[in-house]
Amino acid sequence: MYQKAADIINEVKKAVVGKDAVISKALMAVIAGGHILLEDRPGVGKTTMALAFSKAVHLDYRRIQFTPEVMPADVVGFTIYNQAENRLDYQPGAVLCNLFLADEINRTSSKTQSALLEAMEEGSVTVDGVTHPIPRPFTVIATQNPAGSAGTQLLPESQLDRFLVRLSMGYPSLQEEILILKARQGQNLMDTVRQVADGNDILEMQREAEQVYVADELYQYMARLTGATRNHELIKSGISPRGTLALARMSRAAAWISGRDYVVPGDVQSVYFDVLEHRLIPGAQAKLVSMDAHGILEQILRAIPAPGLRR
Repeated sequence: MYQKAADIINEVKKAVVGKDAVISKALMAVIAGGHILLEDRPGVGKTTMALAFSKAVHLDYRRIQFTPEVMPADVVGFTIYNQAENRLDYQPGAVLCNLFLADEINRTSSKTQSALLEAMEEGSVTVDGVTHPIPRPFTVIATQNPAGSAGTQLLPESQLDRFLVRLSMGYPSLQEEILILKARQGQNLMDTVRQVADGNDILEMQREAEQVYVADELYQYMARLTGATRNHELIKSGISPRGTLALARMSRAAAWISGRDYVVPGDVQSVYFDVLEHRLIPGAQAKLVSMDAHGILEQILRAIPAPGLRR
């Protein structure tokens, strides 16, 4: 399965140039059974990466371009009266798939955003009192523009907490941008991406990652890292136990994708900011000292020593 994971990454890299670390972490999130929030400026490749993943891994894929006009029923579906059969028939929404791309999720209403909550947490949707399971594997990849961009609004904290990781593409370097220009000449890079895995492969990867061993010292290390955010003078709202569980899941996936069946402190540290930063809410005091969530987490990471490895 390690080779399958490497093949997926290599295929996505054909369409997304110079973002190897982001691609790897996105696949880790899928292997950990979580959802991904891609936050960045328009035009840096967020949607391209999501589309490349859907093509490299043959999954039932749906996409919604979120606007203020999108309604919750568009996401979760609705029931309609069948006069011939004298019954209510369920019409599935876009989220009933393996890979759901919520494009520019912070441009729609809070009501529509919250329609995704049950799907992301429970893997099902409830419409008119009837629960409909979502096929597995199931991953939401949501893109959003930075807060303050025209027509955007902040995602509610409960929604942010459902995303396993928040990733940022960032601008390409000069050399990477030149490579993009050359590669695009006369061809669509998405056409070069081929299928190398399917849903059963992803489920097997998820099962293997769940079996990765975590030592008690590392569980304690993770709990201390998140616990330190709960009574910090610069933090209004710290990391919940769901955040600690997310850190453990991503650490296992990081170890698995590195070819190990055990977690080391470096695995925890490599995903620490991606898992926790969007869950932390700085307080008013943090603004006074010009400290953001990343800076506070960096301070905590430096203050809490990592456990040593036993031989």
